[in-house]
Amino acid sequence: MTSSSSVILPLFCAVLLLSASWAASDSIEEEFYCRVCSNTDPSLPMSEAFIIQNNSAFTSILESTAQNLRCLEQSRHKSKLIFKPLDEFQVQVAVICARKLGIQVRVCTEGHDYEGLSYTTETKSPFQAGATIGEVYSWIAQKSRTHGFPAGLCTNVGIGGYIMGAYRTLIRKYGLGADNVVDARIVDSSSRILNRESMSSDLFWAIRGGGGGSFGTPLVWKLRLVPVPSIVTVFTVQRTLEQGATKFLYRWQQAADHLDEDLFIRVLLQLTNSTDDQKGRRTIETAYEALFLGRADGDRLLKVMKKDFEKGPIPEQAVEGIWKGLLKEDSPLMIRSPHGGMMSRISESETPYPHRNGTKFMIQWLTSWESGDDEESMKEHIGQVCLLQLYKFMTPYVRMSPRAAFVDYRDLDLGVNTIDGGTSFPEASSRGTKYFKNKWKRLVLVNTKVDPDNFLRHEQSIPIVDPLST
Repeated sequence: MTSSSSVILPLFCAVLLLSASWAASDSIEEEFYCRVCSNTDPSLPMSEAFIIQNNSAFTSILESTAQNLRCLEQSRHKSKLIFKPLDEFQVQVAVICARKLGIQVRVCTEGHDYEGLSYTTETKSPFQAGATIGEVYSWIAQKSRTHGFPAGLCTNVGIGGYIMGAYRTLIRKYGLGADNVVDARIVDSSSRILNRESMSSDLFWAIRGGGGGSFGTPLVWKLRLVPVPSIVTVFTVQRTLEQGATKFLYRWQQAADHLDEDLFIRVLLQLTNSTDDQKGRRTIETAYEALFLGRADGDRLLKVMKKDFEKGPIPEQAVEGIWKGLLKEDSPLMIRSPHGGMMSRISESETPYPHRNGTKFMIQWLTSWESGDDEESMKEHIGQVCLLQLYKFMTPYVRMSPRAAFVDYRDLDLGVNTIDGGTSFPEASSRGTKYFKNKWKRLVLVNTKVDPDNFLRHEQSIPIVDPLST
């Protein structure tokens, strides 16, 4: 296997959601089942491809990769039918039948959607998933000890979620997963199967980072595998406030995006119990998780870590403000991952992902709590989340005009589409420009051309209005 090796990954998948007009019908599942079966090979085990709500496995499959249990609340309508296509032709048939029956289609190839948009809808119904990151890594490991793919750490997440724009430890060496896609096969909203040669260059550009749930249903990704050493070095360094975490973090942020691209160091900030004499007192722990593409022996790693420092974006007094904000939360987590390296060299026009040269870090804010039966108490907790205040506190220190966001860390607070998908371009742009900056208009134009009926849509899908007409 050479350094330019590639792999083809099948991702047969479809999420089928009932429209409002069908929500009260008990026969929609049967009607869909009959239509799909009548148009497919009778020798296929079709009974295994359909999972309805009264099936004992329905709930466990629906919830198996949900990252945010808020999407499973009773008030948020969920899928009524899960359809797991057995081949590419069935994906085509599913799209055709869904159109005729007025069923909305949602695609679940990700498992990384923090707002659960692959699981819920304002009109309601079903879905499915494809190859996970863990399966991809396992396949590569069986074939070669010196190749990898720049995906993520969550092994149960679908590869499609990362190709749509996500990142992780190899980002500084090889860029995003989307930067290493060489071909794709999708079913578009008209049920046509397209590959890179038959689809437009704009569509191939859009599906590599433009967010899931728009443009088409992915079937196959052909990925470029990247060379990696057979032995790598990983290490974790921890510091609490009492151990000088403030100065340690300040120095890290000055250097992390300028280090050798073979070294990736991210930092996790979370609560822990203090180890000093004041038993039970809470403090902040910073954990620096590192991957170095090489051996730890020899002096290269030490040389890499002695690079000159450049001033970071967040002063020490602001770091102290972060500690105060985190200490107000019950179970906060802040993750800061550096860019630089290959990410600074790839042109912003290459894919829809806009955070390239000039972006120092990606910041992820998380909090969690025990879910109870009282939905009102959950809403009250959400409204009082101190991380929202910390998010506002960080405003002077992050990229603005507009304030940037990451589409794979989806946030419905930025705005949602109307139920019928008729959101205007200016309304949708208030969030779209945060996710995609100046790529937003191009994505809208592409989706308007490839899905003029807005058949593939969700709360934050790409709209179909033409920005040139507004």
